[in-house]
Amino acid sequence: MAVVEYPGGTRADGLPAALSDPARLRAVAATGLMDTGPEEAFDDLVSLAARITGAGRAFVTLVDAERSFWKASVGVDLDDSATRQGPIGQSYCSFLVGAAGEPFVVDDAATDPRTAHHPATGPMAIGAWAGQPLLGPDGHVLGTLCVIDTDPRAWSDSDLATLATLARSVSSEIHLRQALASSRHAHRRSADLARTLQAGLLPAALRTVPGVEAAASYLPASRRERTDIEVGGDFYDLFRTHGDNWAVVMGDVCGKGVQAAQVSSMARYTVRADAADTGSPAGLLGRLHTALLAQGSPRYLTCAYAAFHLTGHGASGTIALGGHPPALVRRADGTVERLGALGTMLGIIPEVSLTDVPFDLAPGELLLLYTDGAIEARPRPGTRPDQAGAVFGEADLIHALADTHGLDAAATIAHLRALLEARHGGWSSDDTALLALRVAQAAAVPHPVQGPPHGTPR
Repeated sequence: MAVVEYPGGTRADGLPAALSDPARLRAVAATGLMDTGPEEAFDDLVSLAARITGAGRAFVTLVDAERSFWKASVGVDLDDSATRQGPIGQSYCSFLVGAAGEPFVVDDAATDPRTAHHPATGPMAIGAWAGQPLLGPDGHVLGTLCVIDTDPRAWSDSDLATLATLARSVSSEIHLRQALASSRHAHRRSADLARTLQAGLLPAALRTVPGVEAAASYLPASRRERTDIEVGGDFYDLFRTHGDNWAVVMGDVCGKGVQAAQVSSMARYTVRADAADTGSPAGLLGRLHTALLAQGSPRYLTCAYAAFHLTGHGASGTIALGGHPPALVRRADGTVERLGALGTMLGIIPEVSLTDVPFDLAPGELLLLYTDGAIEARPRPGTRPDQAGAVFGEADLIHALADTHGLDAAATIAHLRALLEARHGGWSSDDTALLALRVAQAAAVPHPVQGPPHGTPR
């Protein structure tokens, strides 16, 4: 292995001396994350890193003096803590610790002199590797967020910028947890704030839309630790935009906690404020994206927004998706269709792609919006060996919605909620929001709107 010069010098084993820095080791221990199980907040971030960069593998890794511990991973099968760690000498993470927090990027691990003979290059089939440091409150390197490709590749500036943003999100999550754990008094104050924020994310009751049945449900995640803030980032709303035009929105902020709730609240009220004078749902989501970037929060979100109005024979509207799961439409004959063009997640990269998709609903037809908790429900680990790992996915949701043929909006939501609760058995791995709009059988309105709704093409 090539000799690498580190600013703080090297240990006797040739690894950076910074690995053994007592202050750094105290900072790593203070996270409380070493040797702990997977958690949604970190799993979400590594999944995003892999998906956005196109890498096959991604990891959140904590590093002490002797070990690298994978707190979260995607692209590998890791069953327990024994398989989620290894000697630090067999990990590229030592490079970042030794580099005092600078990123470490390798386009071709087999030819780069720093990694060509590294003990991890061959066994881990590393073709290309890019990592950003996870920093503690005092600037100590706690570990890394990294992505790995089996083949060599040139990491783009966009890849590295995305990775840096996600690494800051991981660090922020760690900082928030430490701050909350610092004292019971601080936790109680944060919990009170969280409950207040959560109450502001969801309307107390959905608005009444003439000629439309509306129903919604929110199931909070139930697997958080006792010290976590029990507040999620899912939100929805149904409101009048102008005249006889209406809008429905559903969003899901990445992560949990007070900060996620703050972003959710900002998003909901930004949508309401801009809805009346924005030319299309895609344009509205574009404005929300700009607001998120301007806020500078490490949180980002997915969002579905639809503008609609009643016609003399149903409803007509337009929908746009900002990285959100497609809406589902239950037609009058009971068939179910996916609706919307998958766009870019909001608030994470400068440029986004958002598309308006028109839709029509005949009397008796239903539009369903949902967050990804509805397509990721699974049994509590270890309690349902007959269904271990079985996930209630999109195909299951489509089938379940088809089975509600003939039910009104409230009964449809109740049926879907019962199925999800039966699948996870009271152990919901993620917040789940559902919202259904069904055009009443007598869909005609006394004074049909002349022309399309705001944001609907002629």
